[in-house]
Amino acid sequence: MRLAPALTFKIASEEGEFDQIHRLNYATFVQEIPQHEPSLNEKLVDKFHGENKYIICLRNHLVIGMIAVRGKRPFSLDEKLENLDTYLPRGRSVCELRLLSVERNHRTGVVLRGLLEHMYQHCRGLGYNLAVISGTVRQQKLYRHLGFVPFGPLVGTPEASYQPMYLTLESFVGKASSLFRRSSRSTTAQSSVILLPGPVSIRPDVRRALSDHPVSHRSVSFAEDFKQTKQALCALVGSRNVEIFMGSGTLANDVIAAQMSLDPKPGLILSNGEFGERLIDHASRFGLSFEALRYDWGRPFDPDDIKRCLDRTPSIEWLWAVHCESSTGLLNNLSMLKGLCAKKGIRLCLDCISSVGTVPLDLSDVHLASGVSGKGLAAFSGLSMVFYNHTVRPAAERLPRYLDLGLYASNDGIPFTVSSNLVHALQKSLTDFQPETHFKNLQDLSRWLRSTLHSMGFRLVTRDEHASPAIIAIALREEIQSENLGSQLEEAGYFLSYKSQYLINRNWIQICLMGECSREKLAPLLDLLWQLYPLAP
Repeated sequence: MRLAPALTFKIASEEGEFDQIHRLNYATFVQEIPQHEPSLNEKLVDKFHGENKYIICLRNHLVIGMIAVRGKRPFSLDEKLENLDTYLPRGRSVCELRLLSVERNHRTGVVLRGLLEHMYQHCRGLGYNLAVISGTVRQQKLYRHLGFVPFGPLVGTPEASYQPMYLTLESFVGKASSLFRRSSRSTTAQSSVILLPGPVSIRPDVRRALSDHPVSHRSVSFAEDFKQTKQALCALVGSRNVEIFMGSGTLANDVIAAQMSLDPKPGLILSNGEFGERLIDHASRFGLSFEALRYDWGRPFDPDDIKRCLDRTPSIEWLWAVHCESSTGLLNNLSMLKGLCAKKGIRLCLDCISSVGTVPLDLSDVHLASGVSGKGLAAFSGLSMVFYNHTVRPAAERLPRYLDLGLYASNDGIPFTVSSNLVHALQKSLTDFQPETHFKNLQDLSRWLRSTLHSMGFRLVTRDEHASPAIIAIALREEIQSENLGSQLEEAGYFLSYKSQYLINRNWIQICLMGECSREKLAPLLDLLWQLYPLAP
């Protein structure tokens, strides 16, 4: 069986492609729609040809569909309609769409869908968020389905009448999200807005550091880079020491559990979310002796409850908790935990995986704390770390080599192979990290976003006064499925956190402000949420 030739969508760039564009232009706007006079060469060169960007569809090197995008004023519609801007929404970046055409034998919807998807990506990449078009009156139903809004009188001639229309890109996605099935992962990667807890949006210079030639973990130069990276990490969080591991944050918490297993004394684990429950699981797997104090998800720890528990069991000598509970976006009260532990003379251990790099930290009086290279540090996932302020020694007879914090400390942090690429990417991210500016900008952005979401009627899981600036969890109404909404947003290029089972079970989605983010990137998302999520009761 012969397979149909694949379709290719691209920006026209070759002379032969432009020649075919002129011929398709003639076939559509001279022969099919009598808008222009016939010519002997059966080509129609658009008067704005030199300024147009043509998105085309090729099959076997033949142009079978096209649409032109142009951002330079005056537009074609400026010449047909006086005071064009008075008809348009204010504050928009405007382009004009023209010459939408698909060869007759290929009008099945597949070509149109691909053209519109790539038009959307192109316009987003150039910062356009509103497009105007002269839509043929023959296809008004289609244009309305796609989200076009008609305005002004008809233009053209009785034989070739056109309706001026405009389209906001977020409205287009909301009306026709089924058109937006990503044709390739590369397209997604180039145009997406990453609002996940990981992977996060990563700066180009950090990406370049990852792609550099690898070096031996035993080389002198790498040892120096590794040392500087550890020093930068310690300076950021106020810790005396840190060891870096090849693995995720789960590994770092296993290392903490392994260290606690060296001392049989009992402890207390606090939980008010998914990752507090995981600490309980870590401790259980290592056979630690502990009590668990559980709270409803999203509820802050109660110091009186904790004090009563410690008073009731005076043998407790350590407390383990999550600082930023990323399942809910709750930032637990670190100063309260420090105060209680100091007063009782017990060791404090923390999961700081989602708080390192997102809020100011002082871990100088924390016994053990975990972190990762991704998330708030905005490097690549794959490295985790444990911060500590005391002397640790190898436990050769009691711990697996990979989980032995003392073994790392006794080997300058490099007892085994470590990826120079991951370390150099982390080093680059830390080199340009400006804590005061970063934390202030993140806090300001989060306050603005939370306030806007509140005003739109969304219910946020965590109260503002207890919220991490980096994670905003939204509880959706029952009739709106988080997986469906998340998928629609993903199709439009906005990657939110919604696929974890604990989020699915609670019908929550999360907007995570880790990595590079800005109001300019978030504003279209809010418009899209308004379209996709009806808030009226």
